[in-house]
Order: sequence, then structure tokens, then C-alpha cells
Amino acid sequence: MPDTKIEDLRLEVHAATADMAAAAAAHTADVLTRAVAERGAARVVIATGNSQLAFVTALAGYEVPWSRITVFHMDEYVGIDADHPASFRRWIRERIAEPFGPARVEYIDGEATDVEAECLRYEALLRSAPIDLTCMGIGENGHLAFNEPDQADFADPRWVRPITLTPESLHQQVGEGHFPDIASVPPTAISLTIPALLSARTVQVVAPEERKAAAVRNTLTLPISPACPSTILRRTPHAILYLDAPSAATSQDLLPTPA
Repeated sequence: MPDTKIEDLRLEVHAATADMAAAAAAHTADVLTRAVAERGAARVVIATGNSQLAFVTALAGYEVPWSRITVFHMDEYVGIDADHPASFRRWIRERIAEPFGPARVEYIDGEATDVEAECLRYEALLRSAPIDLTCMGIGENGHLAFNEPDQADFADPRWVRPITLTPESLHQQVGEGHFPDIASVPPTAISLTIPALLSARTVQVVAPEERKAAAVRNTLTLPISPACPSTILRRTPHAILYLDAPSAATSQDLLPTPA
């Protein structure tokens, strides 16, 4: 399969979304299986959202020692209940917890009355042992989790914090069908920070679909700065970015021909 490297970031480009998803799923299964073999347990942070659906669906076809794995997620809206159709807790429960049966799932409580206390609680859980793998995507505005342009801090001392969504992120949530209109999207969320996401031993980024093409090109070409948070991936040698042909379409001059 074609792969390349841009600065420190490894990339794989696949012609079909299904092939990209299978490659990412195989990679996830390998990383987690090796971690369990080496240490008896593994810990993984998993992104939610439409861009991760093909990858998570493909993951069902691989043997993973889920009974020894603890799962975290990377963000949740403030004030949303766990059964709301757009809740990231619900996404993890329905697509990871119920079908795969991991040893434990640690959820961010979007309904916590004390948001700062919930951030500290979740940060303590994350820091309690090494994270083996972060599985994430790239937002249409270049955000990672909900670390927004010009708000993200590459050296943030905190691992979890409250954030305010940008207009672009609000529109993305509506465009993906999670909310009927902008007014329905919660304006704030709890999010893992950039240092938390990149603290994992391995970082896997899955960014399919034509709507991510501009974000992918920006990731690969813009100056590395919080103006486009995903550019930090080019300084992350333990990261690998999986693309399909549509998401790689505007970056063809930088990338190998898709397999």
C-alpha cells in the first residue's frame, strides 16, 4: 500500500474508504494486542463522529483482546444527556462498549454540575497509566477533538478542559446530522487537550471523505501553529494518518498514488 512521510508524520493513502478502514482497523488491533501481550492490559482513546464509522465497523472483523482493554473517549458536550442522539457517550456505548465488551469504559460526564471538577476527574484517570493508542480524526476546521483553531495549546499543562465551539464546528455538527440547527448545538464541551491526545504511545488518525480534503491539505502544508491545530501532527513521529482517495484529492502533489 502506498505510504509516505511528511516531516515526522507517516501517511497511508487508499483508493477505497473500505480499504482505508480495514488498514486502520488492522493497525489498531495490532497495537492493542501487542500492548496486552507486553503488559497484560491496554488503554485506548477513541474518537467519535461520522468519519470514524467505517474504521469502527471494520474493527469488528479483527481479533482484539477487549476483555483486557480500557476505553476512553475524547470529548462530550456540556449539558447533554447520555442518551441524546448526538451524545458522544452514546456513540461509544453503542459502537464500542456494547459490541466489543471492553474491560472498562471511562465516560466524560457531560451532565456534571461542576465542569471543572469533571475535567480534573477525567484527567486523573487518563494520567493514572500510559495510554497505548489514540484513535482520532481531523475536524473540517483542523481541530483535534474539540481543540479549536487559535484556542488550542500545544503545550497545555492540562489534559482535559472546557472549550467553546467555533462557528465552523457548530456548522459541522449540524452538517453531519447530529443536530437540526445551530441553535440546538451546545456551545461548550469538555475535551482532551492536544498534549493528552498525543501522549499515547501510538496515534492513529483516520480522515476519510471529500469534506475533509481541505483540512487534510491544511494539515500537511500550513505552518505548524494553533491556527490549524492538526498541523502539530507533522511533529508527531509516533502518528500515522490514514486517507482515502476523496480526502487526499487536493493533496495529490504531496502524496503517493492510492492503492
